[in-house]
Amino acid sequence: MVSATETRNAPIEGKVISVNGPIVKAVGLTGVKMFDIAEVGPDGLIGEVIRLLGPVALIQVYEDNTGLKPGDKVISEGRPLSVLLGPGLIANIYDGIQRPLVGISEQCGSYIEKGVKLSALDVQKQWTFTPSAKPGDEVAEGQIIGEIEETPLVVHRVLIPPGVFGRLEDIVETGPRTIEDVIYTVQTKTGLYEGKLAGYWPVRVARPVRSKKKPFIPLMTGQRIIDTFFPIARGGTAAIPGGFGTGKTMTQHALAKWCNADIIIYIGCGERGNEMTDVLTEFPKLVDERNGRPLIERTVMIANTSNMPVPAREVSIYTGVTIAEFYRDMGYSVAVMADSTSRWAEALRELSSRLGDMPAEEGFPPYLATRLAEFYERAGLVETLSGAAGDISIIGAVSPPGGDFSEPVTQHTSRFVRCFWALDKTLADARHYPSISWVDSYTEYLNDIEGWWRELDEQWLAIRNEVMNILLEDHRLQQLVKLVGADALPMFQQFTLHVAEMIKNAFLQQNSFDPIDKYCSPEKQLKLLKVILALYERGGVLVKAGLTLKDITDLPSLSEMVRLKSEIPNNETNRIDEYRERLLGELESLKEQVLGV
Repeated sequence: MVSATETRNAPIEGKVISVNGPIVKAVGLTGVKMFDIAEVGPDGLIGEVIRLLGPVALIQVYEDNTGLKPGDKVISEGRPLSVLLGPGLIANIYDGIQRPLVGISEQCGSYIEKGVKLSALDVQKQWTFTPSAKPGDEVAEGQIIGEIEETPLVVHRVLIPPGVFGRLEDIVETGPRTIEDVIYTVQTKTGLYEGKLAGYWPVRVARPVRSKKKPFIPLMTGQRIIDTFFPIARGGTAAIPGGFGTGKTMTQHALAKWCNADIIIYIGCGERGNEMTDVLTEFPKLVDERNGRPLIERTVMIANTSNMPVPAREVSIYTGVTIAEFYRDMGYSVAVMADSTSRWAEALRELSSRLGDMPAEEGFPPYLATRLAEFYERAGLVETLSGAAGDISIIGAVSPPGGDFSEPVTQHTSRFVRCFWALDKTLADARHYPSISWVDSYTEYLNDIEGWWRELDEQWLAIRNEVMNILLEDHRLQQLVKLVGADALPMFQQFTLHVAEMIKNAFLQQNSFDPIDKYCSPEKQLKLLKVILALYERGGVLVKAGLTLKDITDLPSLSEMVRLKSEIPNNETNRIDEYRERLLGELESLKEQVLGV
């Protein structure tokens, strides 16, 4: 990890010989390496070396390079494309190459000017540093040596960078410090290392950890269909594929607002400007109901809209996941929302075509699967270098053209994620949200997180599977209904269809704008399931004994079931128990009245 103000090597100077969109060819950059950054042209446009062909370096420019021409100067300092990691990342809004958009807006107005350069972190802001180590201590890479209150919700833990270990020679006392101040010095085998609060890390290189572990704690989102039927573990990976208008972005917004991760990294990768505007204006106003603080105090946002340069879209997901790894190494649980990886893949396709790469299926480069795998591989529950536990959960939205899940990005993504939340246009058109299909979706985390749920209820998995079987039976019966009509089915199958409809309306459908229903606690989810299952089990016995579906649907309390989710708050779930007892009582009375037993 390179210090924020460490002296660079002497710059290497070359010149442009060809411009092909964002791809620039340059010569004279002797000694430059793959993925080094370069400043191109008179405006010093930021670019990255992506290919070396003898004396020619191919540079991918991350800014609008209109007006760039052969003969223009190119300068490289021999440093790979990196992000500046330190206090001040939280509550900030960046573009794909970590330029602070708020600062740029103050300097340039509504549009980013070419060549504008601002520090990703405020170099003048003073942070109160509190040391937790003392001179003479032996320190190792990843060790926590002090703390800073970054926001009221996030304590920034100052770490010894990877690759640095030795004897702590000096460390400052408690007091205000800037990211340019030397905070500590370590005597290493190669000399004296001066540590500061901020430093650079290459975005395409994963930060090291001791080991990866099997995830076992669910990432609770408050969305019933996800938490109960298709859960994801903290440190897991998930994809949200869906066509236009199915609610990918809104689903990710809900997850970012309510999931139980400590830090949220939201990456708007190639999305429409109006959608990102909604995110940027809405998040600062949202309040985290678990602590009463603004949600922005634990969020980092990366906005790279569809009208921004294509190459910056390609690198934005690496910028986001590198920041996530930084906070993971402090021992935090981090959730990365990438919206959408299809736009990232389209940027990759455009750049590869300009490079002359052999196209694969639908014009995507042959290394698309490799790049996707490299991205999702950076998720996981890990033991950090300091021995603490930290995790990164990656949830990527996929936008297949026409909702076709057989296209390459969706197919490759499904190979590398363990949770697949397929959005259904039919459900979305019916205003059923979240429009996650219970037929096409799947999760591989059920067995991993079962132990956590069993602490709430030993029968959780059995209850979940029983309700899921009702939905799958409903899907099968719906094919018969299309042929013969519902009235031609046996009474018990009609009852099954009715209960499945109750599951869809009383449990799966959720209103993100309802003050009570927008977030559903695990306890409430479990009790709602038990109510529906009680109706299915007791009611099914009565139907098999001769009662009609109308006998059951006329019960006074049955009409209340759909309203439980929006009328009973998370802290009053005992009212669901009372309702369940009342429902069972009415079923028992019905049995006595109709059957005389």
